[in-house]
Amino acid sequence: MLLSAKDSLLLIVDAQEKLLPVIHHYDQVSARIRWLAEVALQLEVPLLITEQYPKGLGYSLPNLKEVVEAAEVIEKTHFSAMKEEGFAGVLEQYGKRQIVVIGMEAHVCVLQTALDIKAQGYDVFLATDCIGSRRPADKDAGIERMRDNGVNIITSEMAALEWVEKSATETFRHISRNWLK
Repeated sequence: MLLSAKDSLLLIVDAQEKLLPVIHHYDQVSARIRWLAEVALQLEVPLLITEQYPKGLGYSLPNLKEVVEAAEVIEKTHFSAMKEEGFAGVLEQYGKRQIVVIGMEAHVCVLQTALDIKAQGYDVFLATDCIGSRRPADKDAGIERMRDNGVNIITSEMAALEWVEKSATETFRHISRNWLK
């Protein structure tokens, strides 16, 4: 199954300022999160952001400022956003069946959120270059577990190009100029 921009929502899980410095390859993960979020905004794919206990972990990454302004942000204390009061209702209001999940940490909040969303009948896609954990083994185990449970494993470029659908557009030209970010 391919992604469709009209059927998708991008969910950024806990990409927060105090968590980022301990994430393995944090600079690459942060850059890919921002790039995919910018593509989503350009293609009018709705954005939903969670922040795990922001008083302790800080708010969304500073490089996501414009993204945060265009998104709905939900604070949470549960590891799975689906267990947070009202989150399922917010997700349902968007009317999208394809949920692209990115963020931190891959083996905790991303995993639990993705599996719970999948259990509610959504098609869940995990952009693996847009997720991170403190330890590579935890990230790898999280990806493997999500794959084993029916989550579609993709990359940010796969998501972007499936959303765009064709190369003969200004959107594609803009995206392709910014691939190296």
